[in-house]
Amino acid sequence: MLDIGALKSKFLSALETATSEEAIENLRVEALGKKGEISLALREMGQMAEDMRQKIGPELNEFRKSFADEIARRKEAFADAALNLRLEAEGLDMSRPARPRNHGTIHPVSQVTEEIVAIFADLGYSVAEGPQLETDWYNFDALNMAPEHPARQEHDTFYMHRDEGDNRPPHVLRTHTSPVQIRHMEKHGVPCRIIAPGRVYRADYDQTHTPMFHQYEGLCIDEGVSMANLKWTLQEFCRAFFEVENVDLRFRASHFPFTEPSAEVDIRCSWAGGQLKVGEGDDWLEVLGCGMVHPNVLSSAGVDPETHQGFAFGMGIDRLAMLKYGIPDLRAFFDSDIRWLRHYGFSVLDRPDLAGGLSK
Repeated sequence: MLDIGALKSKFLSALETATSEEAIENLRVEALGKKGEISLALREMGQMAEDMRQKIGPELNEFRKSFADEIARRKEAFADAALNLRLEAEGLDMSRPARPRNHGTIHPVSQVTEEIVAIFADLGYSVAEGPQLETDWYNFDALNMAPEHPARQEHDTFYMHRDEGDNRPPHVLRTHTSPVQIRHMEKHGVPCRIIAPGRVYRADYDQTHTPMFHQYEGLCIDEGVSMANLKWTLQEFCRAFFEVENVDLRFRASHFPFTEPSAEVDIRCSWAGGQLKVGEGDDWLEVLGCGMVHPNVLSSAGVDPETHQGFAFGMGIDRLAMLKYGIPDLRAFFDSDIRWLRHYGFSVLDRPDLAGGLSK
């Protein structure tokens, strides 16, 4: 006959003396496993007389359940104790400084763009934008560029594909941001003072040229605007951008289809010790092209050239970044070299500010 009292005493005593989670698990298998004593006892009850089964069955089932619960409780207690010991051994001092982590930096092109925007915002200019994929008309015709102009040749400009039989002029990747002038005057009219920074594309690639680069265009249209206003604007820009008190600009006559008269602008500088210093020395550095907006361009934008006139100018943002921050190769701007970005990049807190210094 099954002695339930002896069975209880055996396993409860063994449970009290178990000193590890492993010992508890072994005891569980010995008692409640497939071939465990309690499991076998439950299976043997089918061979007992009914009156004995009714007497012993409930007590044995109750013991099996309570013993299983106690096994689980003790295992959990051992697991918690082991976890506490591990946490104590691997404890962290939360008051210690964190490990240094690398932070991303602002790309020089983005930084210089923000500097340019800050300067011209102070002069009363707003930012205008336009599409990078332009029509032939906006990119060339509206800007008074003749059909035979070299910039319209395929070796200089990226043209989009047209299906066979489609005789419309193909779209182009804009070669300058000047189309934004036309679009802005068409939509908003005049007077206006805007700058148009953005990506432009030309088929060229060397140390100072890349197929994609960044440029910004400036435009001022009103009544009575003259070259004197243009000169003052550029002087103020160069003084603020290069962070010098005095600048000396030299205007050389040139030719651009969209301006008349046109000029290229040089800035006085020195290269003492291989470092560019603006506003001093006997050297001159070309920095931009400019001029009075051609009457044909104004007419293309729906502006009467008899009542309004103005000036426009354009500069390469990448080139300005190279000059100001001593970056020797334009191609490195687009190499995604993390070492280069860490060296020439700017902190996210280095927001361009005229009062505190643009590069601070």
